[in-house]
Amino acid sequence: MKRALVAGLVLLGVAGVGVVLGLLLVAPSGAPPAPPSTPRPARPSPSPSPSASDTAAVGVLAKAIVDAIAAHDSAAFGKLTCRPQTAEALAGLQRTWDAAGRVTARLAEPPEVRGESATAKVHVEGVGGTKETPFPLYKENGRWCVPG
Repeated sequence: MKRALVAGLVLLGVAGVGVVLGLLLVAPSGAPPAPPSTPRPARPSPSPSPSASDTAAVGVLAKAIVDAIAAHDSAAFGKLTCRPQTAEALAGLQRTWDAAGRVTARLAEPPEVRGESATAKVHVEGVGGTKETPFPLYKENGRWCVPG
């Protein structure tokens, strides 16, 4: 039973990283990414205007995402996720980033904060073309993070 649970958690982590990778990498054909097959339900927004601390925290998280992508640093990216990532999932992400070659990344626009959820749109340029990917961000247990 414990082995099946561990295997299930590993598969869930790999699937989460796979969704992030699919959204992240610059497609050689320049085609836009397909939307995730199971979108996360929207969270209700408790207040119409975000607090200054949430806006600042989301900005710091968005910059950390950009820095991890540009540096191909899967370990740094793994620290930004809401759920701990397995070593295997992070190694897979690193292999994919290494295969993508040199990329540049920047925020396409300031992150949008809506209560306990936010979106950071990241613009990535590489050999295969350019892509803008919206990263959903959530506040869980007082910490802003990337789902996955």
